[in-house]
Amino acid sequence: MEAILPWGIGLLLGWLVIKKLLPVKGIQHTTVQEVQTRLKDKNVQWIDVRTPGEFRAHHKKPFKNLPLSDLSKRTTELDRDKEVVLICQSGMRSMNAAKVLKKQGFEKITNVKGGMSAWG
Repeated sequence: MEAILPWGIGLLLGWLVIKKLLPVKGIQHTTVQEVQTRLKDKNVQWIDVRTPGEFRAHHKKPFKNLPLSDLSKRTTELDRDKEVVLICQSGMRSMNAAKVLKKQGFEKITNVKGGMSAWG
């Protein structure tokens, strides 16, 4: 029994790591270069999920600041019929934001891979 417990814990931890790294169904991924060609698209909601301080220090138009910490309480500010493109500093928080929106029924969600760090 004692030998099985660490093995089971290892399996569980491995499964959790893999689940965290796998793409979530229904969430698209794009590059900064692809985003730069679409910035004038009025049918897209451009959302920066970084903190207000990070956003003030450096942001790109037309992105609007909607911090990840506030997102689940502020989804009524977003149009469910329009695509939501999410960005953060590296792509991790925006991926978490994409999962939040997916759980709340949004269907057109795109995460910017590499985030602001990839903007160049």
